Amino acid sequence: MILSVSNIDKSFNEVPILKNISFHIEDYDKAAIVGINGAGKTTLLRIIMGELSADNGIVTVSRDKTIGYLAQQEAVSSENTIYNELLSVKQDMIDLEQKIRSVELQMKNASDDALQRLMKSYADLTHAFESANGYAYQSEVIGVLKGLGFEESEFKRSVSTLSGGQKTRVALGKLLLLKPDLIILDEPTNHLDMSSITWLETYLRSYKGAVIIVSHDRYFLDRIANKVIEIDNTKSTVFTGNYSDYAAKKEILRTAAYNAYMKQQQEIRHQEDVIEKLKSFNREKSIKRAESREKMLDKIEVLEKPSEVRADMHLKLEPKYASGNDVLHVEDLSKSFGSLTLFEHLGFDIKKGEHVAIIGDNGTGKTTILKLINELLVPDTGLIRLGTNVAIGYYDQEHHVLHMDKTLFEEISDDYPTLTNTEIRNTLAAFLFTGEDVFKQIKALSGGERGRVSLAKLMLSEANFLILDEPTNHLDMMSKEILEDAINAYTGTVLYVSHDRYFINRTASRILDLNRKVLTNYLGNYEYYLEKKDEQLALIDHLHKNASSADIQPSDNGAGSVPEAAAADAKSDWLARKEQQAAQRKKENELKKCENRIEQLETRNQEIDSLMASPEICTNVAKLQELSKEKASNATELTDLYEKWELLSE
Repeated sequence: MILSVSNIDKSFNEVPILKNISFHIEDYDKAAIVGINGAGKTTLLRIIMGELSADNGIVTVSRDKTIGYLAQQEAVSSENTIYNELLSVKQDMIDLEQKIRSVELQMKNASDDALQRLMKSYADLTHAFESANGYAYQSEVIGVLKGLGFEESEFKRSVSTLSGGQKTRVALGKLLLLKPDLIILDEPTNHLDMSSITWLETYLRSYKGAVIIVSHDRYFLDRIANKVIEIDNTKSTVFTGNYSDYAAKKEILRTAAYNAYMKQQQEIRHQEDVIEKLKSFNREKSIKRAESREKMLDKIEVLEKPSEVRADMHLKLEPKYASGNDVLHVEDLSKSFGSLTLFEHLGFDIKKGEHVAIIGDNGTGKTTILKLINELLVPDTGLIRLGTNVAIGYYDQEHHVLHMDKTLFEEISDDYPTLTNTEIRNTLAAFLFTGEDVFKQIKALSGGERGRVSLAKLMLSEANFLILDEPTNHLDMMSKEILEDAINAYTGTVLYVSHDRYFINRTASRILDLNRKVLTNYLGNYEYYLEKKDEQLALIDHLHKNASSADIQPSDNGAGSVPEAAAADAKSDWLARKEQQAAQRKKENELKKCENRIEQLETRNQEIDSLMASPEICTNVAKLQELSKEKASNATELTDLYEKWELLSE
């Protein structure tokens, strides 16, 4: 065991945040801590690290075990270059390497006795260097930097010139290179693009130590966690398995707890009604019976109403009227900002009812495509045409559709003046804004609260074409699940940009990957995209390499130089045929090898039979035993070969 957390309590201003929190972390555990915003997850991490004191309880770290912690927004402050800042973690390796070089120099001019001592010292030092994987420490630093999304051209940049997000990535890189027994990460994916998150997943899955992660990235947790620690209503529950396992178990428990609560509430109301009725009879016997029931009622341990009941937030997306079958046509779309060209000659079509996700690394131009469609930016070249009866509902990640100086009530009433005060309040209540909340100004809301207001406006729009830019940003896990269910039930058309792979996997029926200034079409969800992307990228590289510039033309239904829907399907078929042909050739080669080996062994067995019958051998016991042993071995191998031949020949 590395870490034990036992009966931790914590309150702020007499408001309990954590009560009786207990769990333990074993060697190699990969644990996720989950809970709604404000549940106390970061507070718990700070208590584990000794940055906050608990009101009660004990945190125990096993002797000789080390812990590394990366807080949210934690940044490195340094005048070092990015490369040297990470290299500083390997100072012990650098010092050891310098000692080895020093001993090598001394050995050149040493006398015999001194040389013997130096040679022993040299052997000890090089052994220690090799044992610590010293010959790979520089490549390890480079691998971590590239994995976290830094280009080699950036390695010499001073850390002091980086953005906050980049400094956080440097801090994460240093922590990974330190290799503590337990890594604790608070929202580590916030400043990483998709490829960097995928790299970090692979790194942490194979990490030799234990890991604790707080994250809203459910796909990330799915890929890493083997244990989920939930903080819910101040208490902790430990679940085995990944996030999907937890979510399934939690839904069963949540439903059971809610049903038990509702059943008990119904029974309490029933008993109260009976007591009131008995008292109304105003007879001694009935009053005594009422008092008896009251005593029984007082002894009931009243269940707390479960938090995070999925019915709390109500989101129903439904178009007011249907669009035509052709929803969006994009042709020859290009956009640059100064010398930076984001993309050129993009083209794609979206049909009624499709749920399409645009994915790609940061800075490739995904949000720009949405802004071009919404006429918030002007394209350098290209045509964007909406179909018949298309009504757009737009959700942007910066919430520019909201007015910061308005109250929540004004935000809804100004855009939908036909709604009554009661209808506005009911709409806001459906998104968890009740009472005086409706008179808060938008600028006073958190990111998650602004997201809920934007979703409320989206629902009221009754649009038949939803364009969403990072819709799950700042939403807690419950809100994300509700949004996913609403989109899956939506009968209109959806086009969105998202880094939330769990959300994409649940809601997308088609993916457009913006990579190398080209859009590549995948007719499936995120899992399908992962399965096919390497093939498609290899094909794009092949086409770019072999096609002349004259052959590369934009297409009405394509993306850049690669025709999109139809051509992508043709390429997939071509790749499938190539795979099938390669597999067939492999089988034929194996069959031929198998037949050749069978022929060799059968020929050799005939030779052995002849030898054993010959006058020279038949009287030589040792030689007979040797040949007999060889024949038995051949017979065993032949049995396996016959079975293999039978399978291959089918």
